[in-house]
Amino acid sequence: MHLYRSHTCAALSSANVGETVRLSGWVHRKRDHGGVLFVDLRDHYGITQIVADEDSPALKLLDGLRLESVVTIDGEVKARAAGTVNPNLPTGEIEVFAREATVQSRAEELPLPVAGEQEYPEEIRLRYRFLDLRRETLHANIVKRTKIISDMRRKMEGIGFTEYATPILTASSPEGARDFLVPSRIHQGQFYALPQAPQQYKQLLMVAGFDRYFQIAPCFRDEDPRADRLPGEFYQLDLEMSFVTQEEIWETMEPVLQSVFADFAEGKPVTPAGEFRRIPHAQAMLDYGSDKPDLRNPLIIKDVTDHFVESGFGIFAGIVGNGGVIRAIPAPGAGAGSRKFFDDMNNWARGEGFSGLGYINIKDGVPGGPIAKNHGDEKTAALIEALGLGPNDGVFFAAGKEEQAAKLAGLARIRVGEQLDLIDRDRYELCWIIDFPFYEWDEDNKKVDFAHNPFSMPQGGMDALENQDPLTIKAYQYDLVCNGYEIASGSIRNQSPELMIKAFEMVGLTKQDVEERFGGLYRAFQYGAPPHGGMAAGVDRIVMLLCGAQNLREVALFPMNQRAEDLLMGAPTPAEPRQLRELGIRIVEQPKQ
Repeated sequence: MHLYRSHTCAALSSANVGETVRLSGWVHRKRDHGGVLFVDLRDHYGITQIVADEDSPALKLLDGLRLESVVTIDGEVKARAAGTVNPNLPTGEIEVFAREATVQSRAEELPLPVAGEQEYPEEIRLRYRFLDLRRETLHANIVKRTKIISDMRRKMEGIGFTEYATPILTASSPEGARDFLVPSRIHQGQFYALPQAPQQYKQLLMVAGFDRYFQIAPCFRDEDPRADRLPGEFYQLDLEMSFVTQEEIWETMEPVLQSVFADFAEGKPVTPAGEFRRIPHAQAMLDYGSDKPDLRNPLIIKDVTDHFVESGFGIFAGIVGNGGVIRAIPAPGAGAGSRKFFDDMNNWARGEGFSGLGYINIKDGVPGGPIAKNHGDEKTAALIEALGLGPNDGVFFAAGKEEQAAKLAGLARIRVGEQLDLIDRDRYELCWIIDFPFYEWDEDNKKVDFAHNPFSMPQGGMDALENQDPLTIKAYQYDLVCNGYEIASGSIRNQSPELMIKAFEMVGLTKQDVEERFGGLYRAFQYGAPPHGGMAAGVDRIVMLLCGAQNLREVALFPMNQRAEDLLMGAPTPAEPRQLRELGIRIVEQPKQ
């Protein structure tokens, strides 16, 4: 018999009754029933119940072990009594009577429980991540993650893509976040950067004649963490195609990503491939107040600015007169309840940093609240009719400059949907957001800047760059959104050196700047670059959605905390003086604030 096990802890069934077996694993739970000890023995695969009574030589040893000690059990497989069968376990019909037990490793007192799913401080969970990873849900999430990634690879290879690995040490790139810099020992005073994405390399692969590239790519960005973004590093399904339009990229990737969701959605409905809605960016911002809308929420925002021109409600009339907008967020059925709901929403908006959230509450067909009172009966009736509100509905209003009003309306749409329980949480709704603006206004620096990917193709090409208001130019850029999360982003690339120079000149960079900062790509475009485009799908976010997790740390093996610290390994750490001398680096102490 094998030194440690004849079976795993998920392998035994009623067919093995009467056999002598050997199992190894961790002591998951213990239950003492007056001279009979029940031990749940756990390994990577599952749990088997071990029984030891006064006739078992193993009783004393098992009784004295702490939870999470590692043991090897030799014993006999027995059928459980009819009333004790556990239908929730693959091994629930049997138990193993322990004839002998060997301790492989004793556990000290645990800093956090492994059995059960109770909440525990994140600092402890991350410091003892090797214990945290033994917990059932997190362990299952990590296993599911590996299966999802394997499935992605198979599907991409199945439609003619080939995986190529791109460099990790590279040059700094304008991907919209800070680079992690790596000092060079050989070239003192100079630095490599860890790639924010393989963007330039995958474009160079297209120029080099590789037609369909993909990679499960590690990406590194020195940015602040949040629930849907890990600090430091993340992974993406990166891909690029030559001689394609953006429609062909959508048609290629919809079946892949839809089937990934369908295969791991555990029966939850997923938007069928070919039916992903394609929503222009401007329309998304108007209807949902967001470029990553959750389409499970049925609420649609409406622009009602015209209704408040010369309104009796002076606050809104003044906002409109100064070029502002008014956006309406319906609240179906809310008017039948108490006014507290409306007041709470107003207070919530103030807590989010806005001046407030106006409202009209309709009860039994009678509109109430300050807006209805001052706006005028006729105008209020016209507004209610235009919005299609019922006799017991409500409506909230976000007012101000267009950007701020859209932001508040988008947040209010989410909150109203949650508060009124309108969101169908048991499905995955996917859509494309398309026609992103190519440029945006940088208010801090009072200049035009790229709104998204600077290597994208502007719609209209050179003619648009030369003759159009930059802030009206659209790009061949697109995001894939699922349930309120951006899960992929891509574009058709600008492969013309002349167009590339002109696009960067619009944001204040010269031809010399482009040659210095993006020389590899710029040179490549001068030697026959095919039309090409692609996208990158966020592996971590997709896994988070499919696991039903609320935080990316619940689907990552060894994540950092919110301060970008690895509590398990103790990183970051100061460098040794010898290391700094080799690199030609001196640490300059920052003045205390």
